[in-house]
Amino acid sequence: MKPKTIKYQEVVIFYFSGTGNAKNAVLWIDQMSKDRGFKSTIYNIEDLSGKDIPKISEYTLVGICSPTHGFNLPPIVLKFISKLPRVKNVDAFILNTRAGVKMHKLFLPGLSGMAQYMSAMWLKLKGYRIVGMQPLDLPSNWLLVHPGLRGKVVDSIYQRCNSKVNEFTNKLLDGKRVYKAFLSLPFDLLVIPIALLYYFIGRFFLAKTLFASYTCNKCGLCVEKCPVNAIKMVSGRPFWTHKCESCMRCANICPQRSIETAQVFAFSMIILNSFIFTPLLILGLEFLGVFDLIEDSFVLNNIWIIVSSYLFLLFLFANYWVMHFLLGFDFFNKIMTYTSLSRFKFWRRYKAPKKFL
Repeated sequence: MKPKTIKYQEVVIFYFSGTGNAKNAVLWIDQMSKDRGFKSTIYNIEDLSGKDIPKISEYTLVGICSPTHGFNLPPIVLKFISKLPRVKNVDAFILNTRAGVKMHKLFLPGLSGMAQYMSAMWLKLKGYRIVGMQPLDLPSNWLLVHPGLRGKVVDSIYQRCNSKVNEFTNKLLDGKRVYKAFLSLPFDLLVIPIALLYYFIGRFFLAKTLFASYTCNKCGLCVEKCPVNAIKMVSGRPFWTHKCESCMRCANICPQRSIETAQVFAFSMIILNSFIFTPLLILGLEFLGVFDLIEDSFVLNNIWIIVSSYLFLLFLFANYWVMHFLLGFDFFNKIMTYTSLSRFKFWRRYKAPKKFL
């Protein structure tokens, strides 16, 4: 067994980053490791797709760094962890960035949900020793829900998080164990149902809330830079498929600010599903006598909830195709654009600052 006092021979970090927060945290760890004389290598998970994962030796400190999507790690990161080789006596840490905000002088943390614990269990099953679990409340950048934070707020959050990452890295390199993630465990447990709903249903819904407005010049940058190849050109316009992980990279890098959030469309789909689609489905099942069986069985009732949710997604996808077709007409496209909150100047885009690197 490796002595606790021995130094690591190298630090290897695998990361995924949508808009740059997680990448900045990784660069801090990388620089701190090199400053202390360690060999440090970082790998972008999206660049490793279809490639062999670098070999990991016993004296390597392995890091998994990622943003939090829907109180969990993004599917691209979970899939990567599943492909990691089995090892023995290899130390690993997990760092997840989450939606940090600031109100006046008060820094408010986000929630990790399943992000830390699911990945820790998976790594543990593969033979890794979890020596660090650190959430990091870097600026929230979820443009589907709110505008990007102001520059001064972003800078103050970054300064605070930079010192936290340096402290975390120093302790790990000293052979200490850091489990800051457990401080928010009670709250993380509360949002696990939401995390499950997001992973199996919600993320597919959110994938259909983005569209390209009439200002789009068809440069194709969003298609080129999408980390999961979720955007394709259909009828000469960007189209978001179900693979979208809502990382918000496309909306934030668009030089025309042409990628908008379709709040009206999303709200309309919820209303149509709640007051027309689902009631009609229930009436049909009652007419066939199926709904009586569902109501009397706990198992069938839960199956009904799952099936109805995915039927709604099919209904949503079909309507998104219709919306995309109608966006080809200038009049409809302008209606969609002018009814989107993200078109207003106050709905700031978000770019992770580089001056803290």
